[in-house]
Amino acid sequence: MRQFFKNVFSTVVGVLVATFLFFLLGILIVSIIVSSSSGSFSLKENTVLELKLEGVLFERTSVKNPLFKMLGVESVTEIGLDDILGSIKKAKSNDKIKGIYIHAGMFSASTASLQEIRNALTDFKESGKFVVAYGDVYTQGCYYLSSMADKVFLNPQGQVDMHGLAAVPTYYKGLFDKLGIEMQIFKVGTFKSAVEPYSSDKMSEPNRQQITAYMGDLWGEMLTGISNSRNISVEQLNIFTDSLVTFQDQKFLIDNRFVDSLLYPSEVKDYLKTMVGIEKDDKLNLASIDNMSFVLLDEIKINTEKPQIAVLYAEGSIVSAETDTDDDRTIVDRDVVKQLEKLKNDDDVKAVVFRVNSRGGSAYASEQIWKAVSEVKAKKPIVVSMGDYAASGGYYISCNANKIVAQPATLTGSIGIFGMFPNVEGLTKKIGLSFDKVKTNRYSDFGDFTRPMRDDEKRLLQAYVERGYDLFLTRCADGRKMPKDSLALIAEGRVWSGKQALKLGLVDELGGLEKAISIAAELAELTDYSTTEYPHKKEFFETILNSNQEELATRALKEYLGADYEIVKTLRELKNQDYMQARMPFEMEVR
Repeated sequence: MRQFFKNVFSTVVGVLVATFLFFLLGILIVSIIVSSSSGSFSLKENTVLELKLEGVLFERTSVKNPLFKMLGVESVTEIGLDDILGSIKKAKSNDKIKGIYIHAGMFSASTASLQEIRNALTDFKESGKFVVAYGDVYTQGCYYLSSMADKVFLNPQGQVDMHGLAAVPTYYKGLFDKLGIEMQIFKVGTFKSAVEPYSSDKMSEPNRQQITAYMGDLWGEMLTGISNSRNISVEQLNIFTDSLVTFQDQKFLIDNRFVDSLLYPSEVKDYLKTMVGIEKDDKLNLASIDNMSFVLLDEIKINTEKPQIAVLYAEGSIVSAETDTDDDRTIVDRDVVKQLEKLKNDDDVKAVVFRVNSRGGSAYASEQIWKAVSEVKAKKPIVVSMGDYAASGGYYISCNANKIVAQPATLTGSIGIFGMFPNVEGLTKKIGLSFDKVKTNRYSDFGDFTRPMRDDEKRLLQAYVERGYDLFLTRCADGRKMPKDSLALIAEGRVWSGKQALKLGLVDELGGLEKAISIAAELAELTDYSTTEYPHKKEFFETILNSNQEELATRALKEYLGADYEIVKTLRELKNQDYMQARMPFEMEVR
């Protein structure tokens, strides 16, 4: 028997050692693959920065986990807005880079981010360097970006997609009715439409009104940009759009100044060679966005002695620390509060730029972040830079900054509160489940989703939501130094574009991240400074070591479901949400 246990023990130890060695070997192999495919990069003379625009745009991206690619769950390309803007900024100041080549592809981004990139490209052109664009097919967003180029080239068999903007929210009420699920709604704000998909099968008139208004602003911004660059009137652009430019022939696109020439990719490369002054048979040096991450910005050279302006990114849904989440693009109140406290107490940090890109989330979590922002403000300047969204909870966490900067196409405001509680009694009856209970107090079974809420419970919850709304109004009124009754007139859960928000006093200036940084420097009375980004991006080994089963499953589900994954994500968020939510109804992307 002793020999038996000895053999078993030896076998177990052997398996554990072998597993550990295989793990180390796997890490080594992946490291070799990554180091051979990335490594460092050295700019050569007469280089052109290639902005290959394809995939989905986010505020930031970390080093990609090679395990996901090996397992076949990483097919969607993710691009960081920070990487694009950083590449353009470096290209402007580096004499080895002669111009930018926009290689337009299937690119999904919101209008405010497109504006930020377009403005950076326009600033780049002030250096006297060229910008050339090419596309096999220009999506609407890519064409808006590319229209500012010195030359816009199209494949001889290509297309320019111009179809306008549309909002098509998904409504779940019909599905819930069939399942026997009733959503019990508590809200404040005529325009607070985030609950509509669960309580109706179509848009309310106030919601249609607000979407029509801000979507008109977004479309107007795009048309104005294209009009100014291509010398086509806005009126004519709308006429062309209504004729569905996408299916017009290439001669139509040339005759109406949408594009300058029809070229194949090899011919575009030859054109770029003439622009940098090399022979047709010479090799064209192209630098990618990833390549540029290895190139230092000339003016920085990482001087740790300079005073710092910290740029803190907050992207995604706002949730409390206890929420179960597998999404790394989530604003967890505890984590953001910790970062803000650290920056507040760091004497080397003289000002903070809080980059907010959020449609909102938990009202409780938003209040915790609001408090941390207020504490930073008491010690040093803090400026909010709004991304695509800073709506509802996203506005809550922004409202008390010294200054707020938004793009004209940012979606913001949405000052309102709601709560939703499912009643699954109909479902339980359909499937033959029944329940009984014993309780000690009147509200011992509060939160029991297997029955409809009583009238007294509904009154209590509505009062709770109204108190939350009143606190939200108070925070915004105090932060914006506006009378509370005046703010209430533009609240009511209504979503505004950045352009509208400026007129209403909800934001201070229009612009992007660089504008916010310059304002922060001015408030801190800094003329010479460096910027540091928080939280730090995950490095290669962190992405390997932090991989877990749930993250792999989530990515696999995204790969399998595609666009339908958002429905699953919404239902999961519904399960995990706090009682009170400050959230915008849906996202808008330009494709």
